[in-house]
Amino acid sequence: MTTSSAPDPGERVALAVSLVPPGRVAAYGEIGTLVGIGPRQVGAVLKDLDLAVPWWRIMGHDGRCAVLDAALPHWRAEGIEVRPDGRGCRMARYHADLGELATDYRLAAAERGWSFDEP
Repeated sequence: MTTSSAPDPGERVALAVSLVPPGRVAAYGEIGTLVGIGPRQVGAVLKDLDLAVPWWRIMGHDGRCAVLDAALPHWRAEGIEVRPDGRGCRMARYHADLGELATDYRLAAAERGWSFDEP
């Protein structure tokens, strides 16, 4: 999905991340695909965003979390368990439903008046 008349990447990423349900996670690349930017850009945007978005739900494709110490209190509150190697969580267990996330994103974006071009 690519955006045409949507706001800047920060607003798009913030919206998409806010829609990942509690107790679920998504990868930087998945959020990037959803909002039309690359995974590294998603990481850069999250680094600069107000911490009001649930950044702890976004991680590497393999479930690794670079800021695990900061994410742990949130994970505990949401029931996300650290995998045995101590480097992140099991994506297969906690992965958000990407189809549902995409639908929720498109609906929320439409409510804001954003439009999209199909890939």
